[in-house]
Amino acid sequence: MKIVVQKYGGSSVAEVEKIKNVAKRIAKKIKEKVKLVVVVSAMGKTTDNLIKLSKEVAKNISPRELDMLLTTGEQVSASLLSMALNDIGIKSKSLNAFQAGIMTTGDFTQARIKNLKTKKIKRLLEENDAIIVTGFQGITEEGEITTLGRGGSDTSAVALSAALNGKCEIYSDVAGIYTTDPRIHPTAKKIKAITYDEMLEMSSLGAKVLHSRSVEIAKKYGITIYCGSTFSDEEGSYVMKKNIEEPVVTGLSVMDNQTQVTLSNLSQDYNLVQKIFNKVAKEGLNIDMISVISNEGLNISFTIIEEKKTHVEKALSQILKTMKGLNVNYHSGYSKISIVGIGMKSSSGVASKFFKSLANVPIKLVTTSEIKISCLVEEQFKEKAVKALVKAFEL
Repeated sequence: MKIVVQKYGGSSVAEVEKIKNVAKRIAKKIKEKVKLVVVVSAMGKTTDNLIKLSKEVAKNISPRELDMLLTTGEQVSASLLSMALNDIGIKSKSLNAFQAGIMTTGDFTQARIKNLKTKKIKRLLEENDAIIVTGFQGITEEGEITTLGRGGSDTSAVALSAALNGKCEIYSDVAGIYTTDPRIHPTAKKIKAITYDEMLEMSSLGAKVLHSRSVEIAKKYGITIYCGSTFSDEEGSYVMKKNIEEPVVTGLSVMDNQTQVTLSNLSQDYNLVQKIFNKVAKEGLNIDMISVISNEGLNISFTIIEEKKTHVEKALSQILKTMKGLNVNYHSGYSKISIVGIGMKSSSGVASKFFKSLANVPIKLVTTSEIKISCLVEEQFKEKAVKALVKAFEL
């Protein structure tokens, strides 16, 4: 049995006519003598609207109850798509996470997939042309409903591809992966192929093409991901193990709403530094762009997303309340801009070109790896910085 896993994002199933269009695409694919497992997101802005609704109802929202609410969105789109398929003669059944056997950890709103029990899906594929599965969600061994975090439907699709040994196709309103966001920069170039490592960097740095955990799974199991448009037959892009061309810079990504946290006048005690980062980690807070400067005392800077500022303030106040003379400053309104490329490993002069192109942009922090350079700039300089880098690296 030849299996293909397809995933359709929220914009692809946002309206009745779009759902019917997806059904026609599925019917066309089935003519190629394959069985389809189709992962769907919630319709359009459903998840955003449900989050907004929850905030209107309660000030303190239980993550468990939020997951119970949010998982209803995918169940609506899965059942409607299955109805549309059966209506045009394509035998189909819809499954939620419990029925599909998508087992996760118990971390509400940020669960990770532990195991997939595919026996039922395989049995149903023998009787049906397509099985429609709710993306973004799972179930714990105790029977609690969980979600995988925003963009988690990509992870659902790739995990099912790995478990079912099937091809993986991700469809959205964009015809592939671009050097930078084409909705903001219409002249962005489409990337024909990109490596797992490059895509991981771009996803973690703000590119909204693929959920980073989906790429991690694809890399682990050697799954090539095809990314294309729901609304055209234009050839898309491939995420794979190796890209023969290995461009120096493959793409650029932007992450907004960054806050810089600066701790100054710390004593030169690196055990204290460890305690600070351990405390932040225990609170489940992700920090980025870390800088530690030793000059008589220690000065530490790092970035967080703005919505987590209150949580970081609380965590730091607990560990630093007994310290005198310490200054803690929070500066919001920053953007992180990054360039990524596997070719950086073997090319010289990339950093020089990067900083030369940003000569007129005040840079607050810089971090690098073998295949990326990231800088923190005030949001007022974001557009100027992006245009300069796009031009310098011909993106």
